[in-house]
Amino acid sequence: MSSDPSISRAHSDLSAPPRPSFAEATAVWARIGCLSFGGPAGQIALMHEELVERRRWVSEDRFLHALNYCMLLPGPEAQQLATYIGWLLHGARGGIVAGTLFVAPGFLVILTLSTLYALFQSTAWLASLFFGLKAAVLAIVVEALLRVARRALRNRVMVALALAAFLALFVFAVPFPVVVLGAGLVGFLGSRARPDLFAASGHGAKKGGTTVADAVIDADPHHLVPTWGRAFSVVATWGGLWLLPIVAAALVFGVDSTFVTLARFFSEMAVVTFGGAYAVLAWVAQAAVEQFGWLKPGEMGDGLALAETTPGPLILVLTFVGFLAGFRDGAGLAPLAGGFLGAVVVTWVTYVPCFLWIFLGAPYVERLRENRAFAGALAAIGAAVVGVIGNLALWFALHVLFREVRSFDFGPLSMSVPAPTSLDPVMTILALVAAASLFRVRLGIPKTLALCGALGMAVRLAL
Repeated sequence: MSSDPSISRAHSDLSAPPRPSFAEATAVWARIGCLSFGGPAGQIALMHEELVERRRWVSEDRFLHALNYCMLLPGPEAQQLATYIGWLLHGARGGIVAGTLFVAPGFLVILTLSTLYALFQSTAWLASLFFGLKAAVLAIVVEALLRVARRALRNRVMVALALAAFLALFVFAVPFPVVVLGAGLVGFLGSRARPDLFAASGHGAKKGGTTVADAVIDADPHHLVPTWGRAFSVVATWGGLWLLPIVAAALVFGVDSTFVTLARFFSEMAVVTFGGAYAVLAWVAQAAVEQFGWLKPGEMGDGLALAETTPGPLILVLTFVGFLAGFRDGAGLAPLAGGFLGAVVVTWVTYVPCFLWIFLGAPYVERLRENRAFAGALAAIGAAVVGVIGNLALWFALHVLFREVRSFDFGPLSMSVPAPTSLDPVMTILALVAAASLFRVRLGIPKTLALCGALGMAVRLAL
C-alpha cells in the first residue's frame, strides 16, 4: 500500500516498530489533517488506519482508551484524540503539533471558502467540486464502524450497550452527554459485579489463533506523572492562551466590539459542545441570526455544507460564522481584514481549550488505566461509541443517498426518515464504487477520495 518501509514491516513480525522521530510523526499528522474528511467518524477511521493498523504507533487498547476519554470532553473528539496520541508519542510538543495540524488544513480551506462565499454569496460551485467526495466519505465511515465494532464489542453486554446507544441517539434523540455518561455508569457498576465482561482486552493477546503484534505505545505507563504543580502550570498556560484574544480585542477594539463578543460567545461553546458540531448548530444558528445578527437566515446551512466538504472537524463551521461576523462588522477594519480576524478569534477560542482538557487530564487518565472500575467505565463508553458512530454513519448515509429526509416525531420517538422516491441513483452508484475500492480493491483512503472526487466532478459536468 505504501513504499514507507516502516509500514511495509507493520505485520511482518510481532515486535513493536521503532518509535517514530518527531519529524516523521509531524509528516504523518500533516497527512491526517489533509485527509480528515467525513466528520468525527471518518476522522477516527483515518487515524485508526494510519496509527493502529499501518504503523502500529499505538495499540488498539490504548487507542480506544484515549478515544473513550475524548468522548467525555466538550469539543471535537477527533482533534482531541490526535492531540492525546501526539502527546503519548512526543510529550507536549507532540500533542501541540498533532492537534494543530489536525485543524490547520481545514481552517485554511474554510477561510478561503468563507471569503469566496462572502464575496459571491453562493455555494453551488462547491457542491459540484465536492459532489463525489461525499460518497467516498460514506464508505470511509462504514469502514470505521466495522473496524471499531470488531474490537470494542467483545461480548453480548458490549453489543447491547452499542445497540442501546444507537437507539437512544437515532430513535429517541437522547442528548449525547446522557448516553455517554449512562454507559460509563453501567461500566463502572458492572465492572464490580462482572469484571470479566468489562475488562479491557490485553495487548499481545490471541485473536483468531494468532498473536497480536505489539505497538510503540502499548501497556507501559506514560513517563509523565501527574502532580499539582504540573496541573497548575497547564491551567495557567492554556487558560491564559484561551483568554488572550478576549483581552487583546477589548484593549484594541473596545469591550463592545464584535471580536470581544465572538470570543466570549464561542468560549462558552467550547465548554458545552458535547457531541460535536451537530449538537450545538441549532443554538449557534439561532444566536448568530436572531441575537447577534452575524448571519442571515439559511446561512448556517451553507456554512455546514462548506465544513462537511473540507478536511478537519465539522465544528470548523464556527470559523465560517466568525468570518461573516467580522466581515460585516469589523470594528472599523476593511471587510476582508475583519472577516479574517473574526475567523481567527473564533477558531482560537474553540480549539485552545481542547489542548487544556488533554494536557490537564491525560496523565490522570493514563494512571487510571489499571483501575478496574475506571477501566470498566471506559470500556462501556467504548461500546457506546460504536453506537455513536453507527448513528453518525446512518445520519450521513441518509443525507448523502437521499435528496429529501424528514424528521419523524411521535411521542418519545424522534428520528430522520428519508423519502424513498428521493433516492439519488448517481450518488448510490458512487457510494458502491467507493465501497468496492475500500473493501475489495483496497485502494486506501487517499486514492478512494481522489477517485470518487474525479468521478463526481465528471458526472456534474456531464449533467
